[in-house]
Amino acid sequence: MRARTLAAVVAAGGPLLWAVPAQADARAVAEGAKRLCTIDDPRIDESSGLAASRRHPGIVYTFNDSGGSARLFALGIDDCRVRAAITLGGARNRDWEAMAIGADGDLYVGDIGDNLRDQPYSTVYRIPEPRTIRTQTVRATAYRIKFEDGPHNAETLMIDPRTNRLYVASKEFGGSLYEGPKKLSTSGFNVMRHVGDAPLYATDGAYAPDGRTFVIRGYWDAEIYTAPGKELAGVKVPDQKLGEGITYTADGRSLLFSGEGVRQPLWRESVPKEALPSPTSKSKGHAGPADGTGDGMKPGRKMLGLVVVGALALAGVVVFARRRAS
Repeated sequence: MRARTLAAVVAAGGPLLWAVPAQADARAVAEGAKRLCTIDDPRIDESSGLAASRRHPGIVYTFNDSGGSARLFALGIDDCRVRAAITLGGARNRDWEAMAIGADGDLYVGDIGDNLRDQPYSTVYRIPEPRTIRTQTVRATAYRIKFEDGPHNAETLMIDPRTNRLYVASKEFGGSLYEGPKKLSTSGFNVMRHVGDAPLYATDGAYAPDGRTFVIRGYWDAEIYTAPGKELAGVKVPDQKLGEGITYTADGRSLLFSGEGVRQPLWRESVPKEALPSPTSKSKGHAGPADGTGDGMKPGRKMLGLVVVGALALAGVVVFARRRAS
């Protein structure tokens, strides 16, 4: 009887926990997310990260998740057509999860996925962004990174465009934000130090081009933070099966979203008014999350509340069932 009761509770509770995020996604589409195009190139079936080019207008880079080849795809933002495939020479795709564009204009790719949390280190690859968009191989520089408190699964890699400093957010129920050294080294390990909290199950993030804000997304929502770490605005994410990628457009006024799977759309959502880049903002100075001037990021508060309420409700029903059975 207890087994049957528990199974019934789980079956009934599942839709309850997942219905609200699904409705929120539907509202996101209705409230302004625009479907730009569909990524229908058969070579791309697990778009797991995005980075909008600042050198080539209208181009966004993406790649496949773990097990794919070590290459990036340059897509047209308006039509999702592949303009070029760029192979990273000397690199391998163990579990690529995120990418970013640095202050130097180079492309950084994070081989930072670690679902079992058993990898001795993760790797970040860097290549100069090609001057011409054409299929080619570019030699990659590899940086080995370690988290100061042990292995973590991560899908979010960000580069502060003012300082070129690396940030990684872990993908966990109680996620954390880690900051890399001032300058990455190709020898030894680059230690990532804990500097704050990260949202619930973060799947990607990006700094705004002016460096004043950054965004981190999960499966259900996204949050924009000021550089010191204070939450500034929430963003509803489009309806996606496995929402993974997010990046700012080159002008910092919109966000682009991608998801894993075959024939997934590329979405665009306007940045909330309070988070738009300032006409007079400058990229000098540093006020990154490690400065400690903010109160830290809050982990996915809306979704966290739903999970907690659902868990409490589930626990209450199980206790009631046990009492009836005794």
